This record gives sequence, structure tokens and C-alpha cells, in this order.
Amino acid sequence: MAPLRLVIDGHTIDAEPGTSLLQAWVAAGLPLTGNVGCMGQAVCGACRVLVRRTGERLATTGLACETLVEDGMQVAFVNLSRGSRPHSYDLHDLGDSWDAIAQVDDLFPEAKRCRHCSGCDSACPKGIQVEKMVNLAAVGQTYAAAELFDDCVQCNLCVAACPEHIDPAHLGQFVRRMTASMTLRPSDLIMRLHEIEAGSQAIDLDAPGAHPSEPDAGEA
Repeated sequence: MAPLRLVIDGHTIDAEPGTSLLQAWVAAGLPLTGNVGCMGQAVCGACRVLVRRTGERLATTGLACETLVEDGMQVAFVNLSRGSRPHSYDLHDLGDSWDAIAQVDDLFPEAKRCRHCSGCDSACPKGIQVEKMVNLAAVGQTYAAAELFDDCVQCNLCVAACPEHIDPAHLGQFVRRMTASMTLRPSDLIMRLHEIEAGSQAIDLDAPGAHPSEPDAGEA
């Protein structure tokens, strides 16, 4: 197949069909100076991009590691959008679940000012219901809010999109940490950690996937 031509950060490059924007950037010989979490230069979610496709008036958000190249694409990496202010807390001081609403109000009072504009939902490259998470957290339904945020990679695009400066990514991270600190750890996880500490964990050297260079049974 013929290579596809696109523009990334002002560089016109030719890329093989089926490759990601990140792979296309590397293949073009352009330097990796930042925004590459999976390559050890930042954190997951750092390769956030704005993408404008041929025939489309508006740009959309995405992650360069999982967005495939298209002919005529115009792409720009997006710098980190920091929160409006620091959100400092100590999980050991959170108390119990009776205090959940008060804790959210103290740290994120802006959450109750959500305009329901859906800007955070549109900005999220993972398809998370960010606005719903904010509203659930604001009324104290922290477990439901935390569950919605399981797939967050902290790209902070929702932070940049929020006109009320709620900092949704930071709120989502907080409710996840708070609910985890107030919940019993899974018993199988606790047992496994004890096995590791005692040096008694059984290791199956022939388990599926133990030899990635070799095909699994049943594969051609």
C-alpha cells in the first residue's frame, strides 16, 4: 500500500498505513524529546494530541500511541495542562466514609459548579464519562465515581477543557485513592503478597506467555 502523507507539529511526513502517530513520528527520524510516556520520557497519557482529519472542521483529541495515521491528517502534540491549584491531602487523615462528601467539598469545592457543558467528555481520548464522575463525586457517591475513572491515564485534557477549573482528572484520582484506602484489599491479593514476601510463591516457568519468543500451543 502507498504511504500516507500527514503533518505532525509542522513536519510533513510519509507513514505506513496501520501505524500509530507515535510510530510514524519515530519512523520519520524525528527526535523524541518529550510526551512519550511508554518510552520512558514521561507518564502514560503524556502523548496527547489534537487531530484534524481531512474534511472535518473541528479538531479532536487523542493519544499518539493509539491513534492511527490517516492521509491528510494535521496533528499537534499538546503540552501538559496543569491543575488550577495544588490539591494536597494525606490518605491517612481522610477518616471514614461518613466524611466522603465533606472531603470532596474541602478539596474540590468547584465540583458543585459543573456547567454540564460536556467539554470534559469531548476532550477525553479514553471515552470516560468525566462529567458524570464529577457529578457523582460532588454528591458523595465516591465509589461509583471512582469506578468510572478506572481507565483514566491522567492526560489532563479534561483539565484543560473545564471552564470552571474543576480539574476533573485530579478529582477522579482523588476518589479512586480515597475509596481504595477505605476498602478491604482483595483476599487473593493479600495472600499472594504474603507468598511473595515469604518466598513461597509458585512459579510456573512453562505457563502460557512465559516464553514470548515462542508460539503458544495451538499457534501456527
